[in-house]
Amino acid sequence: MRIDAAGARKVETLTPAKTFFLQQFADPTRQLNVADAEVQHQLVEWVRSADSGSELSEADLGRREFAEICLRCFISNVIEQVCVQLESQFGTKHGFSRYDLFPFVLDEGNPLKRSRQSRSGTYRSSIGEILQTFDPSRGGLATWTVRLVRRNRSLNAYLLECGVYLISDWAILNDTSLPQARRILSEFHTLTAVEIRDACQLLESYHAVYRRDRLEQRRTGSAGRCQQPSNAQLAEMARYAIGPGALGRAVEPERAIALPAKVETDPERLLSQLQRLAERLRQYRIYVRGGPAPVESLDRDSSHSGRSALQVAAPDEDLPEREDRNEFLTYYRAQFSRCLDRAISDTVERWVTQLQRKKTPKHQPFLLGLSLFHCQGMSMGDIAPHVGLRAQYQVSRLLKLKELRADIRQALLLELRNCILQKLESYKELEQLQEWDRKLDAALSEQIDEMLQEAAAEASVAQHSPARSLYARRLCQYLDSRGAE
Repeated sequence: MRIDAAGARKVETLTPAKTFFLQQFADPTRQLNVADAEVQHQLVEWVRSADSGSELSEADLGRREFAEICLRCFISNVIEQVCVQLESQFGTKHGFSRYDLFPFVLDEGNPLKRSRQSRSGTYRSSIGEILQTFDPSRGGLATWTVRLVRRNRSLNAYLLECGVYLISDWAILNDTSLPQARRILSEFHTLTAVEIRDACQLLESYHAVYRRDRLEQRRTGSAGRCQQPSNAQLAEMARYAIGPGALGRAVEPERAIALPAKVETDPERLLSQLQRLAERLRQYRIYVRGGPAPVESLDRDSSHSGRSALQVAAPDEDLPEREDRNEFLTYYRAQFSRCLDRAISDTVERWVTQLQRKKTPKHQPFLLGLSLFHCQGMSMGDIAPHVGLRAQYQVSRLLKLKELRADIRQALLLELRNCILQKLESYKELEQLQEWDRKLDAALSEQIDEMLQEAAAEASVAQHSPARSLYARRLCQYLDSRGAE
C-alpha cells in the first residue's frame, strides 16, 4: 500500500514477496497459515540476521530482503487502516480525509527498491521507523504500528492544524494539575470565579480516585492507556466531593469539600461534566501547539498567534467588555498574518538586493533554493545541482536559514508592535498605554519565537515533503506570488 507521485492511493501485489511468503508459511496439509505472532517473529529474525556479525550466504541475503518486504507490506496496510479510522472519527467535523493523511505516514515507494536503498541512506521512513523499533517479544506488529502512527510528529502537527489532538479525555484530566486548570479556565476560557471553583473541585475529585487507581495499575503492570472511569469510580468521585471519609481514609471535617451546585452525583451526568471539562482543556492544548483557537472562524494561518501573548500584554480585566476583548483579539490575529507577510517580503527583498550586488550575483539561486527547500521539501544535498553547487554545505551557506529567520523576526516584531500600540490607543488612557508598552515587547517576542522555533525544528530534519509551519507556508506564498509577477 503506497501513494504515487500525485498523492493517489496505490495497491500493488509484489509477486516475488508473495511467492516467498507462501513458500515459507503456508501449510499445504491443513490449508491453514501459521499464527501472526509466529510469522512476525520469524520474519524479524531473518531481517535482523545480519546484526549477528556472521557472514550470510546469498540465499540468506535473499531471504532477509524478502522478509523485510513482507513486513513493510503488512505495516503499510495497517497504516492505511489507521488513516481510515482517523477520517471516520474526525474527518467530517474537522475537514480532512484519509488522502490528506497518507503523505505523512505512507512516505516510501516500492518496497522492492526501498529495502535495498534503506540500508545505505540516512533517511528513515515511517514504515522503516516502525520496523526498526518493533520488538516481537512485547506484542504484535499491528498494535505497534497503530501506536507509532498515532504518535507521528508530522501527522499530529497536521491534525492539530485541523483541531484534532490525539489523546483521550481521561489522560488530559489525569495529567492536568489544579493550578494549570485554574489558569486555563481563567485566562483562556475567561470563566467566572464560581465556574472555575466548580470545575477545579470536580477535577480534584477525579484526581483523588483516578490517579490512585492508575498508580495501583502501574504497580501491577496493567496500566495501559487511560480508560473511561467506571461507574464505581464515578460514584466514588461524587462521594469525595460530598465530604469526609468517602475514600476509606480519615478526612478532617474542616477540609471536606462541599459539593458544588453544578457537580452532579449521577454517574452519567458526572461523566458528561468531566468530558466538558476535558474538552476545554483539550481546546487549550490544541491552541498552544499551533492549532485553531476556540473562537469564531478566523484565518487559520494566524491561529498560531494571539491569545497567550495578548494576555501577558493586556490582561482581560483591563478590557471591560467581552465584545472589546473579542474585537481586539480578532484584530491581533489578522495583524499577525499581515505583519508576517510584510516582514517576509521586506527582508527577502533586502537580501536579494545584497546578493545582486555581489561580483557573481546569487539572488536567483537563493530564491530557487528557498522555494525548493520550504515549498517542495527537497534536502540541501538534492538542491545543490539545481542551484549550480556541488555540496550540501554550500547550499546551507547560500541560504543561511537561521540568519534569515532572525532578520524576519526583528522586522515582524517592529511591524506588529506598532500595529498593536495603535489599536490599544482606542481602549486605554495614556498611563495605561505606558504600562502596556513595557509588557508588549516581551509578549510579542514570546509569540514570534514560538512560531520561529517550530520553523527551525522543521528545517533541522531531512526534507521529504513541503514544510507545514506557519512561517514556511507564508514564505512559500510570498515566493509563489513573486515568481508570478
